[in-house]
Parts: sequence; C-alpha cells; structure tokens
Amino acid sequence: MKHDKCNTRRDFIKKTGLVTAASMISMPHFSFTDSFKFKMGLQLFTIRDAMEKDPVATLKTVARLGYQDLETYGYDGENDKYYGQSTLDFKKLLEDLQLTATSGHYNFSDYFMASEDELRRFVDQCIVGAKGLDKSYITWPWLAPEYRTIENFKILADKLNRIGEQVTQAGLGFAYHNHDFEFTDHHGEMGYDSILYNTDPELVKLQMDMYWVVHSSKFSPKELITNHPGRFVMWHIKDMDKVTRDYSELGNGSIDYVKMLSEIDTDALEFYYLEQGGNFAQNSMQSITDSAAYFKKHLQRYL
Repeated sequence: MKHDKCNTRRDFIKKTGLVTAASMISMPHFSFTDSFKFKMGLQLFTIRDAMEKDPVATLKTVARLGYQDLETYGYDGENDKYYGQSTLDFKKLLEDLQLTATSGHYNFSDYFMASEDELRRFVDQCIVGAKGLDKSYITWPWLAPEYRTIENFKILADKLNRIGEQVTQAGLGFAYHNHDFEFTDHHGEMGYDSILYNTDPELVKLQMDMYWVVHSSKFSPKELITNHPGRFVMWHIKDMDKVTRDYSELGNGSIDYVKMLSEIDTDALEFYYLEQGGNFAQNSMQSITDSAAYFKKHLQRYL
C-alpha cells in the first residue's frame, strides 16, 4: 500500500460524505457479554474517507458497532499526529471510547532508497508514534511497484532485519504485511520467499492478509501458518467478490472463512483486523457495519 507522509494507499478512493451518513446507518446491537480470546479489530484504512472527514464521529460509530481494537495508518511523524490530532489527544479519544490500537501501518516504502541515517530517523519517529498509543507492533505495509524486483526483495529482507532490530530494542514488535505482488514468480524465485527465509523470525514477524494469500499464493493461509510456526502474529480478514475477485463485505464473497477459521492454527496469533480496501456495496461505513454483523454471528466464535 502507498501512503502520503506516513501513509496513504496507492488506490486512494474518492472521498464521500460518509460520516454524516453514518448516523443514518442501521446499527445492530452488539453485546460484550460473550468472552473471546481476541478483540474484534478494524484496519482504519477501510474507512479512510470517513476518518479524513471527521475522525471523532467516525470512531464513535466504530465503537458502537462493536469493534474494540484498531490498526492505524496515516501517522505524521514530523508533527507526531494521527488524523490531524496530536498523538496524546488521539490516545485520549481512544481511551474515552474504550478502543485500543495495537498496530499501525507506516510508510516505509518511501524510505526504500533513503540513506541508512534517514531510515533510522524515520523508524525512530514511528517508534515515538507507536509508543504514544501503546501499540504492540509497527508494520511495514507495502512496497511501491518500482521496487518489486527479485533483487530488491533481497535488499528488502536486509532492511526488514535492521528495522526489526531497532524496533525490538525499543520494546516493540515489527512485522511485514503482504499483498499479491510478493507471490509473483520471478523466473523461479518469489519475493515472499526472501521475506520468509532471509529475515530473522525473532526480529521480523508477519501480518498475513488472508484475502491476498487466497487470491495469489499457491499456498493456503492454513499451509503458510503451519509451515512457519510463530511467524504470523497478525491477520487481515477480508472477503473476495465472487465474480471480479475484488474486495467484498464479509459473507458476500467467495472465501469460506467458517471452514478456514475453524481449522487454522491460532497459536501465534495476537491480533486480527477486519478490512475492506474498496469495492463497497454502498459505502465504507455501511460495509464495516455489515461485516461486523456477519463476523459476530458466524466467525468470532473461532477467535
């Protein structure tokens, strides 16, 4: 994914007036009386249009929908801000809504060709921002298209190790998030293999985007997790349109999450986040409403 400053994705969708519409959304009542091992998480990139328009109103809706944990994007490291608010103010907002933020996507791709000193300075900024929200992980979210050669994936693995060491020394965890391009065949070599086998498992954990694994990998999420115990500490859970293979609301797509989540190993899992990058049936706020309802009814029992 591609971000401005410390984070906007490559396919930024046209903004719509969703926060105003959010008050009109029919929201089912969610009970917290059931006890689950993991909090129901949301990657805020899903509702990036609403977050840009009014983060306070948007997060109030997110909390009412039953989400408890968040993964951020968009940290402004130069000014120590999330969504236009100081980290201190944003943390207070989360606390008031009884929300946590356990991971964040930070725009490391913009520093792929930077000097070692520039990269270390950027990592230090990300550490400040992550600690300010009491996060557990800093996550590298994507690699820009111009860098996606097999030689650069080998360079990436070295960078991941160095960043992982710096982040680990600061008392946080570091992870890499996959898309589809890591699974592209480069004359018998695959970028994801460089990440899996050329990084230190103690310094570099992995955040599995289950949609992209199903979409593009020759291995299933279950096989990757089984073959690499201890690596996949976070998951992104999103569905796939049955016709176009684009994103879809949970339960509307082709991925059989009931079968997958009922069989998959969760020993290494620490956090998961529901996500939908686009292709909304109506709008992003309605999509997180519908996905939350489906997840609570059909899938949360497995996590």
